[in-house]
Amino acid sequence: MIVQGMDRDGVAIRYCEEGLRDAAQTLVFVNSLGTDVRIWLDVARVFGQTMRILRYDKRGHGISDAPPAPYSLDDHVDDLIALLDETGTGQAVIVGVSVGGQIAQGLALRAPERVSALVLCDTAAKIGTAEAWDERIDAIERNGIEAIADGIMERWFSRAYREGSPVELRLWRNLLVRTPVEGYLGTCAALRDADLRDQVGNIAVPTLCVCGDEDGATPPDVVRELADMIPGASYLEIARAGHLPCIEQPAILSNAISSFLSEKSVG
Repeated sequence: MIVQGMDRDGVAIRYCEEGLRDAAQTLVFVNSLGTDVRIWLDVARVFGQTMRILRYDKRGHGISDAPPAPYSLDDHVDDLIALLDETGTGQAVIVGVSVGGQIAQGLALRAPERVSALVLCDTAAKIGTAEAWDERIDAIERNGIEAIADGIMERWFSRAYREGSPVELRLWRNLLVRTPVEGYLGTCAALRDADLRDQVGNIAVPTLCVCGDEDGATPPDVVRELADMIPGASYLEIARAGHLPCIEQPAILSNAISSFLSEKSVG
């Protein structure tokens, strides 16, 4: 794994460039709220033998800089465009989960020429309500991320994973609570304010929408609704997975991505 960094208007963004440097197609993986590049490792390694891979810590997450909150969805989309420019990537398949999926949608709407296909995991055109995000922001400002961590774990992971993998669950919880508070709050604000429902019908690239059947954050009905909004998009539900199938069911998700790209003649 090659770990590199770029400066985007004073914000240092960490990224990893892997796989075949001269591959015909690049996959870019975009993380969820409260996570970093590690959530994609088991999926990314599947494609590293045949494709070029980019993973990155969005602003406020992992070891990227955490500028003061709030952030906007446009901030995150601008960072992704800057990453594509920095790495000489003209066009890529964008694979995003949760807010990462919203960032992917934003890129496809703003710069469709940079996107060859979308894989939108456990996401929506509008995630949650302004009131719910404001409540979460208030709770974290008063008591820190630790105060909401157990509830987040219930939404992130299926019951079987929570009960059967207690050590791994603790480690993912650690990742969440160690997220910079400014980064977490900043991206909560971006999610609160983002609403792409009137725009996603203009997405014109091949799109696969995926959802874990036990997702407590963006349930299957929400993700299926997104698929219905995007012309020609397909929908896949993954059994025994919560909000992060890239962690719980990486082999199934990888096979789904591979089959989708092959079917759409991408790559």
